[in-house]
Amino acid sequence: MHLIKNCPIVVTKTPFEAVQFIRKKVELFADDCEPFYAVDLEDICNKHVRWLTAMPRVHPHYAVKCNDDTVILKLLAFLGAGFDCASKTEIKKIIDLGVSSDRIIYANPCKQSSYVQYAKQAGVDTMTFDNEQELMKIKQVYPDAKLVLRIVTDDSNAVCRFSMKFGADLETAHFLLEKAKEIDLDVIGVSFHCGSGQMTSQAFVDAIKNARSIMSYGDKLGFDMKLLDIGGGFPGNTGTDEHFTKIAGAVNKALDEHFPVQCGVRIIAEPGRYYVASAYTLATNIIASREMIDPGTDEKKLMYYVNDGVYGSFNCVLYDHYVPEPTLLKDTSGEQYTSSIWGPTCDGLDCITTSARLPKLPVGDWIVWKDMGAYTISGAVQFNGIPFGKPLYFIAKSVWDNVKQAFQEKQIEYTVGRIYRMNSECGNEVEDEMVPWEDFEDPVLPSILI
Repeated sequence: MHLIKNCPIVVTKTPFEAVQFIRKKVELFADDCEPFYAVDLEDICNKHVRWLTAMPRVHPHYAVKCNDDTVILKLLAFLGAGFDCASKTEIKKIIDLGVSSDRIIYANPCKQSSYVQYAKQAGVDTMTFDNEQELMKIKQVYPDAKLVLRIVTDDSNAVCRFSMKFGADLETAHFLLEKAKEIDLDVIGVSFHCGSGQMTSQAFVDAIKNARSIMSYGDKLGFDMKLLDIGGGFPGNTGTDEHFTKIAGAVNKALDEHFPVQCGVRIIAEPGRYYVASAYTLATNIIASREMIDPGTDEKKLMYYVNDGVYGSFNCVLYDHYVPEPTLLKDTSGEQYTSSIWGPTCDGLDCITTSARLPKLPVGDWIVWKDMGAYTISGAVQFNGIPFGKPLYFIAKSVWDNVKQAFQEKQIEYTVGRIYRMNSECGNEVEDEMVPWEDFEDPVLPSILI
């Protein structure tokens, strides 16, 4: 296989579905049983086009925390997205890709002082706050920063709620604007987050209305309130297109009512799972199994052990409240049993699901998990020294030809303080393995066609 070193992108002659691609990979690499992700780069591109079509006034700033895979970041940067960063490390990762600092919002209301200092050195001047102590910290470290006041929202219908930790209510927001004016800081707008995986469009409508009220108060105080950040919470799993369209329609209507085009306010959002959830499909291998008899019911139950678990890719079960659904790679008939699926570590907590219905499967069979792109890789660790799934990217050549410049080798010059650095990105170093897949000529990415 001809691949960029540490960046295995497979270019296919025709479009592939993820499961189809996994079958092909398993067929050609029969001896390789390590877990892996099949990452559909075209899905990322399609999501971006859908966003721009559905909410043309709202510029997406991808939430790096959701999945900080460098390949995805390069693609989104090429497509023109901005970035929501929550730490020094995330800011550095985006700056190192050659993205200009004005495409980054430092969207963490409670920041370490040294991280604020780094943002200053990197030229990232737009950042959020929601409390008085944060204002005082920024006044001391970065008084020229452009501040965005984060307000509280009703996120009771979200998968992951944030308002118990972040956001100022109406009274506090007024006080903070007054305080910022008193100490001569520049507040340029308002942000909110309706919770990750928000299930209702009304939460966005109400938050936009509240943001208008607070921004009007800021304007009265003499601030130039020119930025509205509507946060994240947009669905990205397979089959959620209708739900996304409903949210987008409600957002557009609320924006037209409270922030008409002629008001001149710039509008951004912080989608994360929207972009990556459905693009990642995880393939795991069964490494052990056993049969158990339920002492209470005499029911036969099966236990399967796979080579990725809750310390790795399935940390989303613990942290993101995700309920993954297993799919068999092979069509297998026969009686089905209540089955539990466990990860490979020595910890009894490492259980992926307890209620799957599966037939008897041999060790070595593959189990596939869809919609595994959000809050999986970014939170995974190698507990017990066991690696989690690594990405293998695929994209049809017709699409690749339009986006391959995202992965071109280039020299990037950027400034950190007064230190000038040159950074060579995505060098075309290739690993040459003998695989029965056809090579093709490409000046950017020597890859393969299947």
